Amino acid sequence: MTAPLIWQKSTYSQEQGECVELTTSGGAVLLRESDDPTVILTTTRKDLARFLQVIKVGSGGPRAPRP
Repeated sequence: MTAPLIWQKSTYSQEQGECVELTTSGGAVLLRESDDPTVILTTTRKDLARFLQVIKVGSGGPRAPRP
């Protein structure tokens, strides 16, 4: 039997529950939108870190190295 996933959301989320949640399972990172929890995006820690770097670059954060 598989243990239920424990989803986490940002402490910046509002009480309405409109947020992105994440959890891990077997080395994968799973992301979902709380408004539609049936849709789950699966990625790796490395790819998620790269994605977040790209977002930071777009917002004036540090530049991500090119692959």
